[in-house]
Amino acid sequence: MSAATGTRAVVVTRAESADGPLSRELRSLGLEVLSWPAVSVTPADSGALDEALARLDSFAWIVFASRHAVAAVLERTLKPPAPLRVAAVGRATALTLSQRGWPVHLVPEEANAAALIAAFAAQWQAGDAGTRVLYPASSRALPTIAAGLRELGAVVTQVEAYRTDSAALDVSECRAWIERGGVGAVTFASPSAVTELARALGEEDFARLLDHAPPVAIGRTTARELAAYGRKATLAETATLHGLAVATLRLLQQRA
Repeated sequence: MSAATGTRAVVVTRAESADGPLSRELRSLGLEVLSWPAVSVTPADSGALDEALARLDSFAWIVFASRHAVAAVLERTLKPPAPLRVAAVGRATALTLSQRGWPVHLVPEEANAAALIAAFAAQWQAGDAGTRVLYPASSRALPTIAAGLRELGAVVTQVEAYRTDSAALDVSECRAWIERGGVGAVTFASPSAVTELARALGEEDFARLLDHAPPVAIGRTTARELAAYGRKATLAETATLHGLAVATLRLLQQRA
């Protein structure tokens, strides 16, 4: 039981170790953490990404939708070509870039794909048609960013920078926690984590879990995925791991 709230443990479903960044954020707030990584992030076949980065100076923009994409690119390219402009989906991704010496020219107020496209649209001009954009993405990237940029008139090269796959959960252990009612909240940092946890547990146990342990989502896209399962999520005020942890603490305090 958590000393901070007197409530049950918090499940972390993102791809991180038991001492990963979200787990540390939650523990710093006095919460007990259960590590149930529903997804795994692994390197992609790097051929397409390497080929695109070899001609990076032919692109006007590079768009990053996650820190995993940043890591994949910066592992291969230390510095961007001077004319290249850089967009990040949120402040956390932008900070990762800045810490490695990459300038960030566009960050939306709200950390989601639709807001990023709106930020591009706000500065887009008729002469920008045909602008070449590189989008290193997850194997499960939703079409929002690439389709939105193409609708503006950009020429988008989307390459797989990393793979998002299901993780090998200890489902019997998860079900034991569900059975004894030991979970107080479940955090989701991506739509894939929602999909994969539901698949791993099965419809009945996923429903039992969220009946007693309400979901907390990092952003609206993840919240929409939960809504597709009939669940209304508590939304982090800021789409960061810190924001997700604080929203979880507040939810548990309200339920105490």
